[in-house]
Amino acid sequence: METATPLQPKPVPVPRKARGLLANLGPGLVTGASDDDPSGIGTYSQVGAQFGLGLLWTMLFSYPLMVSVQLISGRIGRVTGRGLAVTLKQQYPRGVVRTLVALLALANTINIGADLSAMGAAVQLLVGGSPALSSALLGLGSMLLLVFVPYRRYVVVMKWLTLAVLAYVATAFAVEVPWAEVLRATLWPRLAITPETITAVVAVLGTTISPYLFFWQASQEVEEQQAASDEQPLKQAPQQARRQFGRMGFDTAFGMAVSNGVAFFIILTTAVTLHAHGVQHIDSAAQAAEALKPVAGRFAFGLFALGLVGTGLLAVPVLAGSTGYAVADTLGWRSGLERRPPQAKGFYGVIAASVLLGIAMTFSPLNPIRALFWTAVINGVISVPILVFLMLIASRHRVMGRFVISLPLRLLGWLTTATMALAVIAMAWTSV
Repeated sequence: METATPLQPKPVPVPRKARGLLANLGPGLVTGASDDDPSGIGTYSQVGAQFGLGLLWTMLFSYPLMVSVQLISGRIGRVTGRGLAVTLKQQYPRGVVRTLVALLALANTINIGADLSAMGAAVQLLVGGSPALSSALLGLGSMLLLVFVPYRRYVVVMKWLTLAVLAYVATAFAVEVPWAEVLRATLWPRLAITPETITAVVAVLGTTISPYLFFWQASQEVEEQQAASDEQPLKQAPQQARRQFGRMGFDTAFGMAVSNGVAFFIILTTAVTLHAHGVQHIDSAAQAAEALKPVAGRFAFGLFALGLVGTGLLAVPVLAGSTGYAVADTLGWRSGLERRPPQAKGFYGVIAASVLLGIAMTFSPLNPIRALFWTAVINGVISVPILVFLMLIASRHRVMGRFVISLPLRLLGWLTTATMALAVIAMAWTSV
């Protein structure tokens, strides 16, 4: 059985200060952009089509919640030098942690299948062909790159892939938008308390604040630290804390702004096109792209469909990678995208299995939309205990040393936890 061993740091040829803005944008940017995956795009499209501009305010409301929980996750990774699952199992019963990680792996795999289905459908809309075959090829390509390209090189690819989300910003400017009304709906919303509205708000929160993002960002902070010869976990190198916390704060705030900004423009675009023309029900992101063609033109349609493929290429590795980190760290296996496959067989095996099962879903009769419903249920159920554990860990001196989170961040983190707990309760109430 594999056992976890520290990864030897490797020298970097260029000093970190000389790398410019792109060097300061890493785990936070990739995490934020991957949150706008094809499944999330489908959710935002449905919200815009069904409610028009009425729920644009949710992007403003959820932004500080996202920043707080991702920043806390990243800090735990950077301070301890360990993945989130390692820290969890050291503090809490292993049976509880393994159950949460197993549910996370199930939800991530279903999400991968739904994302690949949407990507295949988008390719069919653009160039034709078999959507299942396109899904399989895109999934296999993502898996092979993640497994065989070292982290230091692949993370650069992932940073550039984040540009795909700009397609949804461009789409909004390709259609006519009543900006004064948009501003009013965002800053002064009129909320009708109905089961449909509650379900939509819960869906938005569940899409923007997902457990796999916590594990991914914590592990990427560890990867970044281990890939640099001059950096150590902050508990061992407290003199590096000011620079790292500054970088992490900027990176996370920027990345979550990208995530919510793009979601805002997706809701906006579908609101002023589909909702305005009486289209109020969307089953998938690909259907939203297809519905845009007659009401917004081929240009808007093409941008929307291309964005689906680009964001999927970013999201699938993040989903599979977070599963690999969580499972391997829980079981005590070696993990890390900087390792070669023979050095971390279990870690890469989990990643491959997650993607291959997702591909198998695209060839099955399983309804991806129905599957996503159960993904939302699973993520909602596990997000609350994971958030509680995160908050307790980040406040413990024996784990974080002198770097326990500040009072403002602690209050915001607990507000996020309470909000997600209320969302789960609301989801259960509306389902009944």
